Amino acid sequence: MFIKNQLENLLQQSFISLGYPLEYATISASNRPLDADYQCNAAFALSKRLKQNPSEIAQNIIKNLPTQTDFTFTFSAPAFINIQLTKQKIEEVVSVVQASKQCGVEPIQEKQTVLLDYGGANIAKELHIGHLRSANIGEALKRVYQLFGYKTISDTHLGDWGLQMGLTIAQLEDDGVLDYYFKSGKTAQAKPTITLEMLNTAYPKASKRKEAEPKFRKKAEDYTLQLQQKKEPVYTVYKDMKTISIKKIKEGYNQLNCYFDLWYGESDAEPYIGKVLTAFATKGLSYLSHGALVVDVAKEGENIPTDKTNEHGEILYKNPMPPLILKKHNGADLYATSELATILMRKEEFAPNKMIYIVDKRQSQHFKQCFRAAEKVGFITADQIYHVEYGTMNGKDGKPFKTRSGETVKLEDMISLIQEKAAEKLKQNGIENNPELALKIGVAAMKFGDLQNSISKDYIFDFDKFCAFEGKTGPYLQYNAARIQSLLKKANEVGGIFSLQYAEERDIIVQALKLLESYETALQDNSLAPICNAVYNLASSFATYYNNVKILTETNTFKRKSSLTLCEFTYKLIAQALHVLAIDIPEKM
Repeated sequence: MFIKNQLENLLQQSFISLGYPLEYATISASNRPLDADYQCNAAFALSKRLKQNPSEIAQNIIKNLPTQTDFTFTFSAPAFINIQLTKQKIEEVVSVVQASKQCGVEPIQEKQTVLLDYGGANIAKELHIGHLRSANIGEALKRVYQLFGYKTISDTHLGDWGLQMGLTIAQLEDDGVLDYYFKSGKTAQAKPTITLEMLNTAYPKASKRKEAEPKFRKKAEDYTLQLQQKKEPVYTVYKDMKTISIKKIKEGYNQLNCYFDLWYGESDAEPYIGKVLTAFATKGLSYLSHGALVVDVAKEGENIPTDKTNEHGEILYKNPMPPLILKKHNGADLYATSELATILMRKEEFAPNKMIYIVDKRQSQHFKQCFRAAEKVGFITADQIYHVEYGTMNGKDGKPFKTRSGETVKLEDMISLIQEKAAEKLKQNGIENNPELALKIGVAAMKFGDLQNSISKDYIFDFDKFCAFEGKTGPYLQYNAARIQSLLKKANEVGGIFSLQYAEERDIIVQALKLLESYETALQDNSLAPICNAVYNLASSFATYYNNVKILTETNTFKRKSSLTLCEFTYKLIAQALHVLAIDIPEKM
């Protein structure tokens, strides 16, 4: 039930009869809600184009509208068209939403499949704060697509096939942890249990060593190549590391209400690498450069030489877009090679209509290179694959969120901290020793605090602000939903036919319609902020209604049942929005 579409259809009929260009037949939410629910400002733009009086244009549009009983159109100086829903239409909205499983959201006509790549956890490393936004945004976008009837496939795309694996294995071997694997038959040592703690210690140590110790880096690169060739004992060590890592990674994502259909990694695309290399070679797109196999992905206007040079005397280029490297000089595959193999694998196994990658904007160039290469070789078209770029989550100092010692914050520690903050708030409300409830509230605070921001921009994470039970926060929405639940339980009766009685009710319906429209905006823009804004406005409107209007104490049976219907209506909409945002509703707060 998208009212804006209905209104624009009416306007288009008037425009056709007047011969006005249809692209101007648009409406927006009214910036004067006391006077109108929606407005059309087309007369101003048409006046410039047609060289006519805008006031006359607006009034002509109104006069030529088809006869209908759902909306009233009125002229407002100097040339606004104000639109209000009639009482009949308001009551119809409540009826339709109540009867609809999807609250009136209209599904797509033709079934389509969307594959979403988010999460991006790495084997041998714990989840950290950098994984939060990908999980939050990806899970919510997936649920938006599901709401419209798309078949969705979510894949965490584990980092399990690159240099970090070789580095970790090399470090564990140096630490003597892997003697059982590398000295098989020469020692009676029992097989060790590789723990996550070992991996968490080994990788950072190895990462520092690779820059200072060329021999160690060479060893790690050799192990990476052996892994890609599935040579023993490196491959068995890798599989044992992967098992323990995935178990812990799943636990972290589950706490965020983030669930994946696929737990594929770069390794799963490895069988497709040969196909990728053959495809580029067959089309004459790949060539050797300094011993590496590369493919050009620059477009016209890029890589144009300038008259400037760098400190080494090398020519600088305008809008540089370097070639994509398919194979290193030593024959090892690279991150980009695995990415292209993954695209091909997804195309052949799932044939999705769209592939959406939710990844940090700092990887923008990597995806531009890979997507261009995939399009160039014919794996996919440009309109079938997207990179949803997100900014970083920063502390109050405006810098990326880190511990006091400057280390990246573990996601597990972050969740514990915000759970503690939520527990403090609950204690103020007289609720103690309920860690499960505190976790739900803490996660809601963290998610809503993230998703209400523009995806592409950095934002400040404020524990105290996000955990507040009032204001534009996740806990505030949970509180309002829980309050409506409690009210309906106390009433112990179902609603009836809704009849518009109060001005506050009209505002609730208008905010509900904006929430329904926000899903379409989210779908078009791959953005969650519109949903966050709209559900908050709906909850705020209901809070005003709750404070101003008698519900349970209303003695008139018809009025009470009508109010309870509106409560059911509002709860259903808030619950759906919170589900899309992957936020749980507690029974009480």
